[in-house]
Amino acid sequence: MRGLRGMGGLLRAKPEPAPEHSMDPRAGDEIPARQSVVDNAVYVDGERVDSPGSLTDAIAALRSRPGAMAWIGLYRPEDSELVRAAEAFGLHELAIEDAIVAHQRPKADRYGGTLFVVLRAAQYLDKPEKVEFGELHVFVGPDFVLTVRHSEAPDLSRVRRRMESDPDLLRQGPQAVLYAILDAVVDGYAPVVAGLQNDIDEIEVQVFGGDPAAPRRIYSLSREVIEFQRAAAPLVPMLDGFIEASPKYGVDEELQRYLRDVADHAITVNERVSAFRQMLQDILIVNSTLVSQQQNEEMTKLTGASIAQGDEVKKISAWAAILFAPTLVGTIYGMNFDHMPELHWVLGYPMAVLLMGAVCLTLYFVFKRRDWL
Repeated sequence: MRGLRGMGGLLRAKPEPAPEHSMDPRAGDEIPARQSVVDNAVYVDGERVDSPGSLTDAIAALRSRPGAMAWIGLYRPEDSELVRAAEAFGLHELAIEDAIVAHQRPKADRYGGTLFVVLRAAQYLDKPEKVEFGELHVFVGPDFVLTVRHSEAPDLSRVRRRMESDPDLLRQGPQAVLYAILDAVVDGYAPVVAGLQNDIDEIEVQVFGGDPAAPRRIYSLSREVIEFQRAAAPLVPMLDGFIEASPKYGVDEELQRYLRDVADHAITVNERVSAFRQMLQDILIVNSTLVSQQQNEEMTKLTGASIAQGDEVKKISAWAAILFAPTLVGTIYGMNFDHMPELHWVLGYPMAVLLMGAVCLTLYFVFKRRDWL
């Protein structure tokens, strides 16, 4: 562990805020910090007693009031702000690196007396059929909660209003604030689940209606479901871990019940999302089956048409062959050569007619027997 001694002079100037340049969050003091505190409050016995205007003032107010709790909300803070918060609250350097880099998977890491939690809030955009995610980092200490948002969601102002309207719950300290944040994130998954369910219902109608655009929509929605599952799935073991560790960290029994309720909701969400993935796979299989069935029907129709056409060709060929015999005889005796003895026979004409009739009848019965006629 390198410690936080070198973090006071962190954050050297970077030409580009690329993640590969921010994995080591150290730079120079010459960069002024941009103020990104969206809400800042100090609470005593569940009541707001101070609303400092800066991070430095919040730390001073917290230290001057025994038994107080600070709840500091940061929105897209500068790296230097996070470093100052780390120095003030004794945050681990690795956790600060994760908060600076962002794009972390949901997780919970404990560094001594501080808990670092990464959450991914979600909201469903119906028109583009896309799940939009917001990343939230929460540092929970014995007497403080520091939230770092990298996106608009989740709206923590509503969480703060809820907690401030319930002093008994807020009185239980940072663990209660963490519960409220977890509850808000998990509750925010419900509209996403409803939106995905509605789109899956529409896709089913498309598939059975033979819409050729259905497969593309299935693949697109499957990607969104997978991303949503990646955001929601880690919450179940995370909450189970919080519940199991609650007695060790002195979490109130009533708060433990609240955490179990959030865990139940998270399990329900994950079950629904897993079912969505299976449903989309099944729908894709059904769509492939229906497409194959439709192709087979079209091939059957084409085959039937080809057979019918072949039958017609056979009939035409048979009649052509039947008519060819008298045509041949008539053509030969129509040449009017002088030396054709049959032309002067008395029975020549009847014999030619009988010959043509016999040949025609013979061919007719032959073709009829072979079902050409």
